[in-house]
Amino acid sequence: MSTTPPPLSPPNRIRRRKLSDEIRERLLEAVNSGRFRPGDPFPSERELMEQYGVGRPAIREALQALQAMGLIEVRHGERPRVAAPRLDHLHGQMIETMRHVMTHDPKVLTELKEARVLMEVALVRIAAELRSDAQLTGLRAIVDQQRAAQANADAFRELDSAFHRAIAAISGNGLLTSLCGAVFDWMAMFHRDMVHAPGLERLTVAEHEAIIEAIASGDSGRAAHAMTDHLQRANSLYRAPASS
Repeated sequence: MSTTPPPLSPPNRIRRRKLSDEIRERLLEAVNSGRFRPGDPFPSERELMEQYGVGRPAIREALQALQAMGLIEVRHGERPRVAAPRLDHLHGQMIETMRHVMTHDPKVLTELKEARVLMEVALVRIAAELRSDAQLTGLRAIVDQQRAAQANADAFRELDSAFHRAIAAISGNGLLTSLCGAVFDWMAMFHRDMVHAPGLERLTVAEHEAIIEAIASGDSGRAAHAMTDHLQRANSLYRAPASS
């Protein structure tokens, strides 16, 4: 006995892809396949127009999308070039996405705090084992600059980020170093006024000095304890704003 298949649910309208999206995908494939290497120039806009048989607006929109992704560099009067791979571009490109997610999903900020503690405590343990005299000198120089910048909230925050990235860099792992900076910057979007309230800068400097001395001692447990205390205190100051 034949059966009649159940009716399909009402289909959504199938939308035609924009020309610029199709061109972007083809250019991405060319980059990812290795046809274009970092530093290589792209074909000119006119050459791309002739190759794909489309107008200039579609080509420019596709190139702008690749530029926003950090894959190409566009300079006035020159051909676009494939950008050198840089992990530190990634978190900047994600900043608005993270702002949206963390504003409307408060648990993400909580998870980010937890991830930061787990990551940075592990990194400071490594730093206590691998640090060199030059790296310790670099950390102390950052804290000296922080001490002098306590009245400048923006400069202080930049140096705060630099301090944590410098500890991460001792691991020799570029991905972890970039991720450490990304997590710091994403969290810093919220309640800077609380994080940099008068008096807290002096406490931050003192805690950073304690972390450096723990790293210098070579005692990974002591370093982990100093970093944990610092991050738990700092994490308590971050609150996601109420969604509108």
